[in-house]
Amino acid sequence: MPKYRIAVLPGDGVGRDVMDAAMVVLNKLNVDAEYVYGDIGWEFWCKEGNALPDRTIRMLKETDVCLFGAITSKPKEDAAAELDPSLRGTGLSYFSPIVRLRQEFDLYTNLRPCKAYPGNPLNYRDNIDLVIFRENTEGMYAGVEFFPLPQAVRDALLVHPKMKAFKDTPLDEIALSTRIMTKKGCSRIVKAACEYARKNKRRSVTIVEKPNVLRETGGLMLSVARSIAKKYPDVPFKEANVDAMCMWLVKNPQDYDVLVAENLFGDIISDLAAQLVGGLGFACSGNIGDKYAVFEPTHGSAPKYAGQYKVNPAAMLLAAKMMLEWLGETLKAIHLEGAIAEVIKERLVRTYDMGGKSTTLDLANEVARKI
Repeated sequence: MPKYRIAVLPGDGVGRDVMDAAMVVLNKLNVDAEYVYGDIGWEFWCKEGNALPDRTIRMLKETDVCLFGAITSKPKEDAAAELDPSLRGTGLSYFSPIVRLRQEFDLYTNLRPCKAYPGNPLNYRDNIDLVIFRENTEGMYAGVEFFPLPQAVRDALLVHPKMKAFKDTPLDEIALSTRIMTKKGCSRIVKAACEYARKNKRRSVTIVEKPNVLRETGGLMLSVARSIAKKYPDVPFKEANVDAMCMWLVKNPQDYDVLVAENLFGDIISDLAAQLVGGLGFACSGNIGDKYAVFEPTHGSAPKYAGQYKVNPAAMLLAAKMMLEWLGETLKAIHLEGAIAEVIKERLVRTYDMGGKSTTLDLANEVARKI
């Protein structure tokens, strides 16, 4: 029997292209695994009204870890228009399958390393090495939204004096998104960031929030972070407002190390940080819980490039490297990252985003040769 059962969810668009690239290097590494492919993505939303079919959830529960490609995602009205005619008007509403995966498996840590590899022509600077810890299940992405606003919800909100400004606005002219933060959610993401910093001898942990305006939710996150930071006196602790952090990451990215934030703010700063080290083609991500994890590149499905094997697979290969680390296959992870770094440094095999003409599989095969 193989040591691991690894779920493989290519998704759609270029997700399938970069997943093929990942399998090239995983096969070269001789990972002792059975790869179990599953259904996810736009095709299944259109045909079945469910981008993450229940059969896929059941399959994931029978595996050790998941490697995920990319999926197409569209606004509510556009998604409804592309449903099979037999499913339209049945009350189905599109919901991001990757967000559902995070919530279904309580993958509360979104781990985003953003590292500038020498030789990458897209590096903003060459000495950037950031790690973002983004809370993955709560905050602005919890999914508790309303439009139109139910009268019962408005009545409940009118206990807050600032809601009185909206008491006469027609219900069909108000949309409401909630930012739900719990002490548990704040605590475990900050603790995960501090533990990582201590284990890996990182220089500092910075909490990124906006408590001067979001006084209750941001205030909770900040107070929890301060309390937990006291338990890690060996890890320097910093605080920053999210808007200022966006400026400082551009001005002095090398001054920061581990950043921790709630869902929306973590999403924003991790994409900004990714651009500093080459863009989404180099941005890998781990969605990690206590018992399960899903690893993915953070780019979209880029439907116009689907099947052309044109896009940069580096983010997917680095996601595979993160998966190997999580499984405890440390040596294989080191070999894989070393091979990726060597290919980037040599500047001989480059996809179009780096100014070259190599294909997705050209780069993957070159990495495999370096392993």
